[in-house]
Amino acid sequence: MAKQYDVAVIGAGAAGMMCAGVAGQRGKTVVLLDHSAKLAEKIRISGGGRCNFTNINTSPQNFLSENPHFCKSALSRYTPQDFLTLIKRYRIGFHEKHKGQLFCDNSAEDIIHMLKAECDVGNVTWRVPCKVLQLGQTNIANENIFRIETNNGTIHARKLVIATGGPSIPAIGATDFAYHVAKQFDIPVVNPHPALVPLRFDSNTWQSFAALSGLALEVDIKIGTETALAQASNSGNKKSQRQQNQQIQFREDLLFTHRGLSGPAVLQISSFWEMGKALEIDLLPEMDVAQALIQGKGQLKKNLGNLLAQWLPSRLAENWLLNNGYSLQANARIADMPDKQLQALGQSLNQWRIMPNGSEGYRKAEVTRGGIDTKALSQQTMMSNKIPGLYFVGEAVDVTGWLGGYNFQWAWASGMAAGLSI
Repeated sequence: MAKQYDVAVIGAGAAGMMCAGVAGQRGKTVVLLDHSAKLAEKIRISGGGRCNFTNINTSPQNFLSENPHFCKSALSRYTPQDFLTLIKRYRIGFHEKHKGQLFCDNSAEDIIHMLKAECDVGNVTWRVPCKVLQLGQTNIANENIFRIETNNGTIHARKLVIATGGPSIPAIGATDFAYHVAKQFDIPVVNPHPALVPLRFDSNTWQSFAALSGLALEVDIKIGTETALAQASNSGNKKSQRQQNQQIQFREDLLFTHRGLSGPAVLQISSFWEMGKALEIDLLPEMDVAQALIQGKGQLKKNLGNLLAQWLPSRLAENWLLNNGYSLQANARIADMPDKQLQALGQSLNQWRIMPNGSEGYRKAEVTRGGIDTKALSQQTMMSNKIPGLYFVGEAVDVTGWLGGYNFQWAWASGMAAGLSI
């Protein structure tokens, strides 16, 4: 005998548990399924184990989507302050770490226990671990019902919520299940790709920088401006989107690795990066280096290498001179160097252009950009426009937040929107 529920939620992560708890507390019978024995692994590993659960500065401008307006409704109806009210009710300690990012004082487990408790208040039935074998619809008493075949039996549900996220970090069980469901019901998907991910470079480009692995410094980073020829080849919305992406700039820490660049600066810009685009990095964002060098020629008696080591980490200063054609002049006095060479050196530090040849992929990506096309969903309810009763929430949807707690806020807000609608 198939067990029947008002709502089946597939995916016991942030958005799924939020949705299930809300629907259950509104009197619906809810079953929550997940193929993993551990709940909410992405919450558990977030923020170094302390979960960057929201950002108090959240706004629609902190999200990427083919339709940037889609997220406004859910985010406006469930704000960071609303989630903080829930946090405080459970007496979970938290603190602001950086640029509005909120973390648990103790452990990410506090958030998981809270969400589980909210589900328990709503009498949510747990099926964990439980693998979905087949999914479809059936007609019972002239009503279309979702039929879910699992390794623990058959489930019937009037409403079905897909909260399985994207394929980022497969090591914790992430899959592209949501996209298969979308394909089954002929719902369009915006091409997914890794986001908030370290970037790699070809071996020749990176050979001279590999020795800097572990070095970090604060930089400004953006996507390099396209040439006039490349701009001329773009048109319409794609052109405006590319131009918008080029205007995005982050000031964050940059981390050198053996294979490329990482750290918050690169994770942020990676969501906007496309193959064939260069990064433009200002290694000394508070200084016009060329101007400082040229204006100081008459006053500075130091040699070039020692001076740069005052402004940059010494390893980076030494490497930069060695690999940018200045090695013969590293010991030269600034006063003896031509303005043209100082101008070129300064520009290379303020406008370092370097072309990635790929990313570290889903294995290292914190989230997935793209997903269920928002044109196919209601922005108020997250329900499919084509298949009544079918909802998609959280990372599965083509709404991707910046680094810093925004993706969790989208999970809470979209899960709440679906839960209230149901």
